[in-house]
Amino acid sequence: MSPRLSGVVLALTVVVATLWLAATNQLILYIHPRYVVFTVIMAVLALAVAVASFATHPDDHDEPAPRGWRRILSFSALALTLVIAVGLVVVPPATLTSATVSSRDLNSTGAGAEVQSIDEAASGDDASFARFTVRDWASLLGQTSDPAFYASKPVDVTGFITSAGDDDIFYVSRFVITCCAVDAQPVGVPVYLPNWSDEHEVDDWVHLTGEFTSNPSSGSAEPLAVVPATVERIGTPDEPYLF
Repeated sequence: MSPRLSGVVLALTVVVATLWLAATNQLILYIHPRYVVFTVIMAVLALAVAVASFATHPDDHDEPAPRGWRRILSFSALALTLVIAVGLVVVPPATLTSATVSSRDLNSTGAGAEVQSIDEAASGDDASFARFTVRDWASLLGQTSDPAFYASKPVDVTGFITSAGDDDIFYVSRFVITCCAVDAQPVGVPVYLPNWSDEHEVDDWVHLTGEFTSNPSSGSAEPLAVVPATVERIGTPDEPYLF
């Protein structure tokens, strides 16, 4: 296969994989939604350029075919690209899990900062609190741990379970993506549920309701925790990340 034809095949493979992920709403598992349209447009343009290049130079008999290690390298690159592209289409992409949380700082500076202000939350109603995500609550927890501030504020969040190293405390967590999955930062809210591992497992997705209170667990350094009214196991959401 000539270098030019190899390039067209590679471009076509990458474009098909990209468009498939976009059409099935799986591209957001790799990049921020704001970049999806741009990525699709650039993929189509790349394909157009590759095809135009091949169409304007259809006769490549004069091009010397790669020999020796260059030929091996060329075929290896082509095969690897095809395998990766097919894998992206055939194998469902996996979301980030607690294994990634353990290698990144939970509630690090910037992940949930300034998403919600104390003044705005203080004047909110139950309907506004129902729309708060894990990131919103983590943002508030980073600003104040005064139990009086959270009194009677209902918590209604979805996330996956991350261990806090405590039999009675776990975190309901989400990843926040700024650009792509590579820069995803975990945020989490502590939940007080004695012997939680008897009924739930790490990485289980749950829908949780309850209220914040002073943390009853003596083995946790968290000043506050959600005491749940309900903890319902659910499937992985279509959009597992927060943006």
